[in-house]
Order: sequence, then structure tokens, then C-alpha cells
Amino acid sequence: MESIEKHIQKDEEILSDPMISKQQRRHIEGELNELKIYQQNHPEDHHDPTPLELFCEMEPDADECRMYED
Repeated sequence: MESIEKHIQKDEEILSDPMISKQQRRHIEGELNELKIYQQNHPEDHHDPTPLELFCEMEPDADECRMYED
């Protein structure tokens, strides 16, 4: 996606389709929630975050999200 706003819009469009499977709905709802939280916490940042960025936003203490200084 070009931006987080477009990604959110696309996810909302997918969720408006009554024919999507329960599993896909659950996945998209989770992703949409994470995107909205990311957007709230980074209002100046309009890039489409990667799955790792979303994960680290939700789990900042996870080993994958630790940053080490030299």
C-alpha cells in the first residue's frame, strides 16, 4: 500500500463484504486494530507499516523489537 490511510481504507472495504470467511474477517479486524493504534501513536508518519512494525508497536518488549546501541 502507498500509505497507512489507504491500507486502513482497504481493510474497511474488505470488512464491508458479507461474503468473507470468518477467519479472514478475524485476521483483517486484528490488522485494522493494529493499524489504527499505530496511526494514533504516530500521527505524523503516513507510510504503510510492515508487519514487524505493527508487532513491535503492540509488543515493544519482545526480543524481535529490542534495539541495541553500539
